[in-house]
Amino acid sequence: MSQLRVIVLHGVNLDQLGRRDPGHYGSGSLSELEGTISQYAAELGGRVIFEQTNHEGEYVELLHKAAERGNALILNPGAWTHYAWAIHDALELTGLPAVEVHLSDVKAREAWRHHSVITDLCIGTIAGKGPEGYREALQLLKSHLDQAAQEAAA
Repeated sequence: MSQLRVIVLHGVNLDQLGRRDPGHYGSGSLSELEGTISQYAAELGGRVIFEQTNHEGEYVELLHKAAERGNALILNPGAWTHYAWAIHDALELTGLPAVEVHLSDVKAREAWRHHSVITDLCIGTIAGKGPEGYREALQLLKSHLDQAAQEAAA
């Protein structure tokens, strides 16, 4: 069984949760969301590190350092999801399993939100489930890491 050490990277405008359209994002703040995610991780015996930035280059730098700090990623790049190839390339460099999470159902929104530049590098994508999507992401990562540990031990 592998220890779950997840870096959760929140992208552009996610610091505005609670102010942004609650119909899509809910009414809770980013700190409330992070508290919920921490609780989910603790239930799985894991821990999380949170980062949020509104600067794409900083998001890339956080990805560059991710493998030094954790063994898995949960990414919600916000609008960068749909066009930021630099984030795609930085994610590829991490070599870490990642899950893409979106609070809203991006496929039911504007057409430009339907494409993700990181999906091909992720072991899963969860959208439209609000904070519960982060629980699913943590469970998926834990299962993935446990299976990799079992295969390595065999």
